[in-house]
Amino acid sequence: MSGSSPAARLQRLFEGQRLTPTQRRIAHSMVRRAADAPFLSSVELAELAGVSQPSVTRFAVALGFDGYPALRKHLREVAPAGAESGTGTEESFNEYQQAVRAEIENLRQLSELLADPAPVERAGRLLAASGPLLVLGLRAASSQARGFGYFAAKVHPDVRVLDEGGSMLHDRIDAARSAGASVLLCFALPRYPREAVDALAYARAQGLTVVTVADSAFAPVAAHSDLLIPAAVGTGLAFDTACAPMLLGRVLLEAMCDGLPDAQARLEEFDARAAARGLFVE
Repeated sequence: MSGSSPAARLQRLFEGQRLTPTQRRIAHSMVRRAADAPFLSSVELAELAGVSQPSVTRFAVALGFDGYPALRKHLREVAPAGAESGTGTEESFNEYQQAVRAEIENLRQLSELLADPAPVERAGRLLAASGPLLVLGLRAASSQARGFGYFAAKVHPDVRVLDEGGSMLHDRIDAARSAGASVLLCFALPRYPREAVDALAYARAQGLTVVTVADSAFAPVAAHSDLLIPAAVGTGLAFDTACAPMLLGRVLLEAMCDGLPDAQARLEEFDARAAARGLFVE
């Protein structure tokens, strides 16, 4: 266990636990601050998660510990030798550098997650087999959905991006399902729109398999996802940054291409048409 990343260790600690929404919020906060988690007091963790200090104590007990001190002691014992709180190590960097360094850490955690390629490979097969393929992303996640859809349309014969909510959202899911869709890919980033959660619940009720990219396995969309692959967002700036979710989207595109036998031919056909039209300036 000590050879994995702090976030991966925490994820394994929480796996299989029946946590309340408040406890999932605490778990989510710990994963997002995985390197610092073994050194946070119960009061600091409560403030970080926006919950009460007794809630943190109950959370530790729910995980099987006598209390929060026992949980923190366990986290320190399984941390790699020489690990220490990252709180003071960033003082020599300005806020912009700290934001970049936090994103680098998010990407490192994603790299470690991808050491087991099975979930991404499974997702790629599902996406490739769905025709049409629905891609959902609302509000903060809309750019992720549009970016995935733009590239996916070059190799997949029918990609339908759902990047706006409203009363038509369920209608578009129905239409895709009637046309043969079997999978909905969702990008879900904080703050999570209620419409996105409702749309996933509706999609599953219609028989669609839901593959989700979210910033945490404890995101509200997890309960309505058949396969969720986490990629953390950065929170150091006024608005969250999403380098890891974007990169994970490109990885899923690669895995989908592996499941589409004519992907390369489609790309070559597009390049030929683009050249004939003078579409790009070299």
